[in-house]
Amino acid sequence: MKKFLVLIAAAIVCMSANAQFQFGAKVGFDMTHFWGKDAPKGFNPNYQVGLIMEYKFSPKFAIAPEVVFAAQGGKANGTVENEAIPGITDAVTVKAKGTFHTNYINVPVMLKFYATPQFSIDFGPQVGFNVYSKMTASGKASSVEAKETIDLKEATKKVDFGVGLGATYNLTDNAFVQARYTMGLTKVFDVGESHEKNGNIQVAFGMKF
Repeated sequence: MKKFLVLIAAAIVCMSANAQFQFGAKVGFDMTHFWGKDAPKGFNPNYQVGLIMEYKFSPKFAIAPEVVFAAQGGKANGTVENEAIPGITDAVTVKAKGTFHTNYINVPVMLKFYATPQFSIDFGPQVGFNVYSKMTASGKASSVEAKETIDLKEATKKVDFGVGLGATYNLTDNAFVQARYTMGLTKVFDVGESHEKNGNIQVAFGMKF
């Protein structure tokens, strides 16, 4: 029994010696949008900031969970033509636009394949927890303009699921740049015929310690 325990301990020590743990942080620029049936097509410039961990369990493969705050959302624009009612109103053209702010705490877990010691291809699932959801709506009819902020928290699903695909290039042993696209798989809003899902183009810079 003692020999067996010694062998197990030796195996654990060897695995720990071969594996590499690194922790760090990253910050990035995002272009976020909605996709899906009848989803608005506008992109919204946003940002992300978070913490990362990487466990390299072989020369070619690693697993990298993250905890990231991401400002997300999209934009919608439209024009509505109201016909004139004879003797009552003139024809009116209303131009409207809305900017959605649907911010999340995202937890992606990426499997990394190192094609070279510096370059990895990253793929994995992501779960997001909504922390903020509002829309800034503005419109103009003739010379009259209006602007209003609408709280969408109750109409926004609390949990969002998606998948990410991207790549990481290690500039040094500690610094890296990263590009990724994350596609949401579940609806953002829990209302009627809404089919919008999150989409996020990400470019980030980070440091590992």
